[in-house]
Amino acid sequence: MPEQHWIADLGDGRYRNPVLFADWSDPDVIRVGADYYLVASSFNRVPGLPVLHSTDLVNWRILTHALDRLVPEEHYATPRPGCGVWAPSIRYHDGLFHICFPDPDHGISVTTARDPAGPWRAPTLVLPGRGLIDRCPLWTDDGAAYLVHAWARSRCGFNNRLTVRRMTPDLSRPLDEEGTVLVDGDAIPGCRTLEGPKWYHRDGWYWIFAPAGGVANGWQYALRSRQVWGPYEARVVLAQNATDVNGPHQGAWVDTPDGEEWFVHFQDRGAYGRVVHLQPVRHRAEGWPVIGTDDGTGRGTPVATHTKPGAAGKKSVPHAPACADRFANGRPGPQWTWPANPRPGWIARAEEPGTLRLSCRPAAAPDLRTVPNVLGQRLPGPRARITTGVRLRADDPGAHAGVVVLGHAYAWAGLERTPDGVRLVHRVHEGRAGDPVPHPGPAPESAPGVDLPADAHVRLAVTITDGAVVRFAADVDGTGWRELGEPFTAAPGGWVGATLGLFATASPGSPHAAGVADFDPFDVHPA
Repeated sequence: MPEQHWIADLGDGRYRNPVLFADWSDPDVIRVGADYYLVASSFNRVPGLPVLHSTDLVNWRILTHALDRLVPEEHYATPRPGCGVWAPSIRYHDGLFHICFPDPDHGISVTTARDPAGPWRAPTLVLPGRGLIDRCPLWTDDGAAYLVHAWARSRCGFNNRLTVRRMTPDLSRPLDEEGTVLVDGDAIPGCRTLEGPKWYHRDGWYWIFAPAGGVANGWQYALRSRQVWGPYEARVVLAQNATDVNGPHQGAWVDTPDGEEWFVHFQDRGAYGRVVHLQPVRHRAEGWPVIGTDDGTGRGTPVATHTKPGAAGKKSVPHAPACADRFANGRPGPQWTWPANPRPGWIARAEEPGTLRLSCRPAAAPDLRTVPNVLGQRLPGPRARITTGVRLRADDPGAHAGVVVLGHAYAWAGLERTPDGVRLVHRVHEGRAGDPVPHPGPAPESAPGVDLPADAHVRLAVTITDGAVVRFAADVDGTGWRELGEPFTAAPGGWVGATLGLFATASPGSPHAAGVADFDPFDVHPA
């Protein structure tokens, strides 16, 4: 059955926001020819650095991931929520695609490719250090290269400033020993938490688009100067105003082949993650851009619907990044990631076509927030019903397998191996940000479990409705659906939205491979 989830293209020459109703955080977008490429933060997800492709800025597909693994390898052998790849930037220069990305604990790295579909070169750490985030390169007409970045107070003790470094043209190393403060947010009235800079040179102006005020309740600045080193004057060009688009944040200024201008940015939607919006861009007489609609002062307001970009957009077939998966060749599709660097054997050879077989690996603790082998993806929009099936083939008591909605709090439904057989269980852990991990014990059952035959096949359903309210249901061997427990409100994780995941684990001290779990095709339906 084809998947059905949030589609932004309305099919009549218009689109609705968000154009990506899923956690594609901190987007940056470029156009090369008639094609658009988007990169996003991936934090501790592996593979990392997703690259998406579009021909109209509305309909997107996952093209590849630029990072196979996170480094340092052993550091990311266990889940480290909130760490890893923060806001990247993508640029095309001298025949190469460049992605610059920060790890707030290690520094700024660069990877390149001739083809955005890959292969991408192993990343080079070009600016080591803690607290360096949100970077963007710029090449000037005289061949000089620069890199601007922001700062993470959590790592270095300060923020609200943008720093620039001169770089070699290939971005492989800096040419100055110390960076120079390019923009001091403290000198801009009302500015706080200036971050996420994107740098451009257009029509004789150097432009920096940068959000401030924080992810949840901030606004978007444009800053401009006639000189690359400034000084830069600032103006608020996009704010929430009377809309429900809180804190319109960090994005990209991009044009179409026929000269239209657009701005792509994100909005924090809690458990849904940082969803992506598309705004038209117009210019006032003073030359400042107005993003969205003008509120009468030049400060833009986000649009809910709009005519699609350019002539190419009129011909597009509506689609969105994949969520459903038929598990071709027994492998997951590109929408799936792990919360840590994967190890060989986490996915085993499936015996039946269209089946994903996960190995039951020993878990150091019963808290799924600490388990590295949870295969996850983003929530597929505001409303959806997801179905799959599971059969647990494990003799070791303490083995578990099922489907989970995972964040600071989490809930899962599936099968549990006991000394007496297999049980259908539903467990909920009402955690919150800052809770200690690992949790001292397993999440409590929300209702008494159901004893089943050892070879039972159980269909599982996860229904997501407005407000990220989640309901679990099960169908045992075709006997009909029954709801499991009470509704659960999904919670975000470390700088990410909730994860919709599949897992198979064994108890601590179990053999290296303590059985397997077979999952049926992963279907997405309207809810």
